[in-house]
Amino acid sequence: MIVVGAGIVGLACAWWLQCRGHQVLLLDPDLAGAGTEDHDPGGLERSGSRAALGVLMADSFHRDRGRAWELRQRSLELWSQWRRELAQRGHPLPYRAGVLLLAAAGAEEERLTALGARKRALGLPLELWDRQRLEPLQPTLPQPTLVGLHCGRDGQLDPGAALAALAADGRRRGLALRAEAAVALEPERGGWRVALAGGGAEQAAWVVLAAGTAAGVLLESVPGIERDRWALEPVLGQALELELEAPLPCNWPGTVVWRGLNLVPRPDLEGGRRLWLGATLEPGSRADPDELVQLRQLGGAAPAWLQKAQVVHHWQGLRPRPVGQPAPLLEQPAPGLLLAAGHYRNGVLLAPASAAWVAERIEAGRPRA
Repeated sequence: MIVVGAGIVGLACAWWLQCRGHQVLLLDPDLAGAGTEDHDPGGLERSGSRAALGVLMADSFHRDRGRAWELRQRSLELWSQWRRELAQRGHPLPYRAGVLLLAAAGAEEERLTALGARKRALGLPLELWDRQRLEPLQPTLPQPTLVGLHCGRDGQLDPGAALAALAADGRRRGLALRAEAAVALEPERGGWRVALAGGGAEQAAWVVLAAGTAAGVLLESVPGIERDRWALEPVLGQALELELEAPLPCNWPGTVVWRGLNLVPRPDLEGGRRLWLGATLEPGSRADPDELVQLRQLGGAAPAWLQKAQVVHHWQGLRPRPVGQPAPLLEQPAPGLLLAAGHYRNGVLLAPASAAWVAERIEAGRPRA
């Protein structure tokens, strides 16, 4: 089988299928450097996965039922399993437990309070932190902060390390990698012919499209596909890596989320003095300098210690968002053709559940008549 796209979702699909005994070819022009242990997010333009912050928000999701909720819960469980297995095979993934959602206004406080109550009723370990618990935290949180909701099972996973680990372990298991772009799909003898940019082609009974917005372009080459149904649009996100004057203390409560922006400690870098800040949410593919200024200032709420931090890296990436449909697109547009794309801002979180869905469809063989 062929997996097109070596972002976190494509690599997760290829690795999981290989683990389950399938022979897999992974296609992506960026694979020339895959499998290195380079976790540096420097560089202005990066793929969506390499520009990601890796925040896993599953228990803290605003819903507690339905497809999106179930995907997040399954992924959280699978990431725990995968991290253990990869560590045993020599690929430990930097991970920091805990996500703290902050409320800066009365409506936000009510929402977080209700969210915590609903999730605790399900047996999930979400804790409501009042001002008495929040105010002593150093360095200080953005202000005003009325209340916080701490989600102990959620956390943050290093996306660069995850990409490198899945690629390296996949190769050891026999995963074939080819650094070339797929440019067209054609049904052939009960399977698929994938035309490549260099003029060659590959054949397989199953093809998995996990190439972000490029997946939509490939579907346009298939006759009879409802193109509008699988439309994807790019959404740009900018992020910063900052170096602080002093290390963050070990009791800093994991990733802190302030009005949709993430402050992500990097304890594995520079003695705990590095912090990722992001990401903006901008339509299209052109970065807005004003959005970057607002990010740097945390919308005017950046505390003094954050304002004094030095910018080490500025990077950006494009995330694919489904047009008119909820993310992600986990669909079977044609027999033997699976679409796992459009994860938008949750590619790292939802990669394991997406891979499990792909494997289940292939192993069930539905529909392959």
